[in-house]
Order: sequence, then structure tokens, then C-alpha cells
Amino acid sequence: MATPMRFAAIVLLAILDPAGNRVSLAAEAPDVVQLTLHADRPGPRIEPNIYGQFSEHLGRGIYEGIWVGADSPIPNTKGYRNDVIAALKRIHVPVIRWPGGCFADNYNWRDGIGPRATRPLRLNQLWGGVEETNAFGTHEFLEFAELIGAESYVSVPVGAGTPQSMSDWLEYMLSPSHLTLAQERRRNGRDQPFKVSFVGIGNESWGCGGQMRPEYYADVFRDFASFVRVPAQNPLQIVASGPAGDDYSWMEVMMADAAKLSGPGPGRGMDAISLHYYTLPSGKWAAKGAATGFSEGEWFDTFAQTEAMQVLLAKHSAIMDKYDPAKRIGLFVDEWGTWYDPDKGSNPGFLYQQNTLRDALVAAVNFNIFHAHADRVRMTNIAQMINVLQALILTDKGRMIVTPTYYAFDLYKVFQGAVQLPLDVSPSFYSYRGQQVPRVSASAGRGVDGTVYVGLVNVDPQQIVALDVALDGLKPTSVSGSVLTGALMDVHNTFESPHALEPAKFSGASLNRGHLAVTLPAKSLVVLAVR
Repeated sequence: MATPMRFAAIVLLAILDPAGNRVSLAAEAPDVVQLTLHADRPGPRIEPNIYGQFSEHLGRGIYEGIWVGADSPIPNTKGYRNDVIAALKRIHVPVIRWPGGCFADNYNWRDGIGPRATRPLRLNQLWGGVEETNAFGTHEFLEFAELIGAESYVSVPVGAGTPQSMSDWLEYMLSPSHLTLAQERRRNGRDQPFKVSFVGIGNESWGCGGQMRPEYYADVFRDFASFVRVPAQNPLQIVASGPAGDDYSWMEVMMADAAKLSGPGPGRGMDAISLHYYTLPSGKWAAKGAATGFSEGEWFDTFAQTEAMQVLLAKHSAIMDKYDPAKRIGLFVDEWGTWYDPDKGSNPGFLYQQNTLRDALVAAVNFNIFHAHADRVRMTNIAQMINVLQALILTDKGRMIVTPTYYAFDLYKVFQGAVQLPLDVSPSFYSYRGQQVPRVSASAGRGVDGTVYVGLVNVDPQQIVALDVALDGLKPTSVSGSVLTGALMDVHNTFESPHALEPAKFSGASLNRGHLAVTLPAKSLVVLAVR
């Protein structure tokens, strides 16, 4: 290994904010953090679906967020917002999970097919007690996924459903035949079968999906999975409802009892199992913390809670390895993200919250963790895509803005389909009130275009970080990148100031004798392209 590069005691760095103002980020540098990128030791593929989305019938996530109807004055294509379509295409959304969430286990698919004028009006008892018009149903979701080029992940009800209703729904969506349900689909306007890539058997079956014990759900899952019968031209993956956070006993029971089905019949057991984990700054559901106007203590607590994802994936993967050493079964983190107290003045059942620089960094830290576990983690779905929780997009009737989290997805989209490259990081910690979390989060991958990409996060809101990255197995000639940072911890975009926080060109990286020198601003996210 070459001799580490030396940095001056004072590092001068500045960027331009979206308004063109120079933001000085000069500060005394800490000790240099050493990293080693092993380009000669390629790892597993980083599945594009790690950058998946989740859209539930909740608040304004679908109605106004995606769907406005063909007669809306808001520019649309067959009822879908044009501005939302364009924004989602830009970040290459790979997969969308629908219709929930807790809503899924109360959903009757027949409510959402046929002429919209005759669809039943229901009460969304779970989320805000509002009327559900069912204007957005099976056809609308699957056509929307096609429109933006995403795969479809459909959650079928277990708590309020049956294997028969699931089988009927699958036949309606997927059958190329002239059977009764396929003909009904044709009468409703769709001649060719839809494509569904993933089917989730229930949602949070330990909670809102039925308050089940893992032993009971294992049997229920086996029952439902046995009746997943789909045409050969539409193979799909069956996803089991997995644990909440650190419920390792749920994972143990599911892997022991339901990972594989035996005996005659088409059922094959699970292809994947889900995991749900939310970042709550306080760690308490009753008072989670504010989305804006927070203190440095709340900033620190947020990243301390986020770091738990690393432990969860390691421990759940270890249980899965015991029963599935070949790693056939994927671990899908199909609900994750920050969850704060709802914005004041909003319907608390709509789970609407602002989205700041802190959220973008949380997203990037999670991306780096997912990359490190790419051998097992093959899909994740942030909660949620639009107007709900850690949203990528916020709307206000005809207005739309993208959030800092959107930009994290935009910068990291180069990792979709990349080959993961090991990246060792020497210990360096951000300390607060006698506690500490890793200061630098990092991952690397060789993209489908052959470029080596490096994702870096400095979670310290006060201190810049100097990095020395040894590039084993690489002989680069250039480095470029983008940075997302700002002067305030809670800087965010609003409808009045939609460009308050946007990525900027990054000039804090250079190459020297096979090493990469990087100066990370405080509270920043950087993605580099090393060619």
C-alpha cells in the first residue's frame, strides 16, 4: 500500500448554494480518515430494486400525489400527473410496492376495477378516516408502473382476504387465456395481461395485518403460497411478511417452518421475506421528534437510530444463512425511512412531514448499508414515495417540489445494477453528549458503464472530514462528483423556495499516486465517479 497522503491542518472549502451564494465551509480538519477501496475484489450485484418505492392509499400519497384524474386542470397523462411522471423517470424508479402497507390487508381488489363511476365508496379507517373513492385501483397502479418503467410489487390481503380471493386477483391481472376473469379484465379495458414481478403475502402480520404469532402466520403463509398459480410467461417472486425491527424469533420461525414447501403442488415457499424498520429520532412512537427546527441532539439521535439498520441486517441475515446457505431467499426491507411527528396543521392520519438535509443523509447512510449486504438485500422500498413520511416528492394541488431525499436517490442511481466493491473505512466517530456514531459512511461499486462510483456521507454537522482513499486494483485518470450540503441542519425545499437545497458540483476530490484525497464538508453527501 502506498504512503498515505498528507493534509494541511486547515482545509479551505466552499461551494455555491442554489441561489449562487458562496457558502464557506472552512474549518480545522480532524485526523485523516483512511479508506481502502478493493476494486480487485468484486462482490455481489447491487440490485436496482434496492432503490424501490412504496405507495399506499394514505393521505395524499396517491390522490393528488400520483392521480388527479383525466379531467383535472393539473397537466396529466390519462389522469397521472405529468410533473410526477417526469421526476420519477429521472431517478429510474425500479419497482413500486402497492396498495400498502396496513391498507393492503383491508383491500378488496374488486372495489378498484370497472367503471370509476360505479366503484364503491369506502371509509379508509386506518389512515385519517377519509373516503376512499377507489378511483385508483388495479389497472391504474399497473399502468402507472408501466408508464414510469417500474416493476410492480402487489401486496395481497391476508387478514381480510383468502387464498381464493388472491388467486382470483392474480388470474384477473395475469391470465392470457379466455377464462372468465381474464375476459372481465378485457371488458375493463386491458386486452393483454399485466406483468407483476412480486406478490407479498400480507403485511405486518404481527400487527395491523392480523396480530398473528409467527407460528400461526407461517401456516397461513404456506396456505396462501400454495395457491399462487401464475402463467409461465409471468414468473414472480413470493414475499413473506417478515419481522419488525429486532424480532429475531419471527425470522427464525419463518425460515424454519415456511422457507420451503414440500409435497405435490405448485407452491415453492418464499422467494423473499420482508423487514420493516423506521428511524425515529426519539425511539418512541408517542413523541418521535420534529421534522424541522430540531437540535443537534435530535440530529445525533436520528443517526444513532439509523445505524441500527446495520445490526438488524447482519443478525437477520445470519438467521437466514443458517437455513438458506445458498442465499436463494432475498431480504426485502420493504418499509424504511424517517418517521417524525406530523406537521402541525395537517391531518395526523396523513403522516405528512417536511424533508430536510438530515433525511437525505439518512437515506444515503441506508444505501451504503444496503450495499454492504447486497448478497442478501435485494429490494428496499422507502416509505413513502409522495406526500407521506420520508417522501421524495411533495405536492400542493398544482404545485410540486422534490425533496433532499429525492436528490439522494438521484445521486445514487448510478449504483443501480453496479457490482459492489469492498470499501474498508478506518474508525472515525462523531461524538455528542458522551455517545458516538460512525462519522463517515461509505460504499463503492463498479457501475454498468464501467465507472467506479463512491458514495460518501459525513454525518458530523460541525466538522469537515479529510479522507485518504487507497485505490487497490485501480489506475484512475480522473475523478468528478456532486455534493449535497447546506449551511443549516434542517435546510429544506418549500413551495415558495423550491430550490433551497440542490446538488452542486464537487471540487473537493483529487488523485495522487494511486490515492484519492477527499475533503467532505460537514453534514454532506458526496458521490464520486472515478475513471
